[in-house]
Amino acid sequence: MATTTGVTTTDRAYETTHRALWALGDYPMVATELVAPLGPMLVAASGIGAGDRVLDIAAGAGNVAIPAALAGAAVIASDLCPDLLERGQEIAERHGANLVWREANAEALPFAHGEFDAVLSCVGVMFVPHHQEAADELVRVCRPGGVIGLISWTPEGFVGQMFAAMKPYVGPPPPGAQPPPLWGDPDYVRDLLGDRVTDFTAQRHALRVDRFADGAGFRDFFKANYGPTIAAYRGIADEPERVAELDAQLAELGDRYLAGSSAMEWEYLLVTARMR
Repeated sequence: MATTTGVTTTDRAYETTHRALWALGDYPMVATELVAPLGPMLVAASGIGAGDRVLDIAAGAGNVAIPAALAGAAVIASDLCPDLLERGQEIAERHGANLVWREANAEALPFAHGEFDAVLSCVGVMFVPHHQEAADELVRVCRPGGVIGLISWTPEGFVGQMFAAMKPYVGPPPPGAQPPPLWGDPDYVRDLLGDRVTDFTAQRHALRVDRFADGAGFRDFFKANYGPTIAAYRGIADEPERVAELDAQLAELGDRYLAGSSAMEWEYLLVTARMR
């Protein structure tokens, strides 16, 4: 029988809020137009092959789950947001990928101890509010000798800096919630996983994004499609001066990372480890 960790009433309330956040806008567009290359990269780095039992946590629209399934693995794509799972299933069908889509809270996974050969997450589990609980769960459901593979945005990189720019314009997080970009710090992730893993490796890479002509284009795309950015603007909708401030800061960030070129470099951390 599957075992899960406890989830409090407060956590359930935040779960509802978090689910609604990621249903805003069009995250599958962000996933397919901007970060799609990360999925196959994580699948390859984790050595996923035919017959492997794979869990993709906070799978979104299936950036990791779909290429893992196409590699012949038996995949479950789990996410808190049913809207994303529905869109992911549509994308998978277009690619001819067969896998299971399952609504699940990454802090209380409905799977058994050691059920999977590989547990993966690509810019997904980093957004779970309680980091140690999420790390404990991904370790719990991975079998001894199995692989854990993670891609997370770094605090110093473009996406980490975008969240830093938005922070003054959003309400305080719930008690105990931790900043997502911490998962982009290799020492932090090593501490989360602890001595339960071996062969821990962490490498910084950059995703090349050539979608935007200027910072304003980046800002407007995220204002229309990315849940956390949409939520930030909704929270200050009645304060035009603050809206203008955030507009300017996000556009400046985009221009700074373009630096007169046609593409940005978005830094991320690739972590792989093996269960003891």
